[in-house]
Amino acid sequence: MLAKVTSKNQLTLPKAIMRQLGDISYFDVQADNGKIILTPVKVNAGDNVREKLRSLGITEDDVADAVAFARQA
Repeated sequence: MLAKVTSKNQLTLPKAIMRQLGDISYFDVQADNGKIILTPVKVNAGDNVREKLRSLGITEDDVADAVAFARQA
C-alpha cells in the first residue's frame, strides 16, 4: 500500500492497516537504514509523568520525601 506525505509532513495511514491495529492514536517513530518504523503505543498520563520526572533527574526517593514533607502538619 502507498501512503503520501503532505506538504505539512503528515502521513495518512491506510484504513486497512488501522483496522488491523485497533484503537491506536500514537506511534513510536524511528528511522533505521532508510526505513521508517512505526510502533503502536498506548500513552497514558502516568507514562508522561514518569518520563518528565526521569528527564528532570527526580527519583522515587525524591517523590517519597516530598510527599512526607507535604503530609507534615
